[in-house]
Amino acid sequence: MARKKSLTLTDAELRLMDILWSKGSANTAEVLKALPGDGRLAYTTVLTTLRILEDKGYLRHTKDGKAFVYHPIVDRKSVSRSALRHLVSRFFQNSPELLVSSLIADEQLSAKHLRGLRTMIEESE
Repeated sequence: MARKKSLTLTDAELRLMDILWSKGSANTAEVLKALPGDGRLAYTTVLTTLRILEDKGYLRHTKDGKAFVYHPIVDRKSVSRSALRHLVSRFFQNSPELLVSSLIADEQLSAKHLRGLRTMIEESE
């Protein structure tokens, strides 16, 4: 049975989208070159991942000679919002309050971060 296509970004897909968001557009070789030295992938892996991103609706391509140039058609902010909605629905029972409560209860948050959250809440009212 075929695996259901995920509309969220995998870590590998996000790495390539970050490159395309920062560059605006790039061909496969340019994306490969922009990957950090320790995170290099095979050319065919990058190409396959770009095609998957296009199938998912995150990219489109134009032709430049023999090369395909990929252009993001979904902005980073939209993807972030979608990922956050997915996170809230999957792990926090569709409750933003449970997400915020979890953040507040997290021992990693400093008093400064908590003050920042409080300020954001007050400003949104």
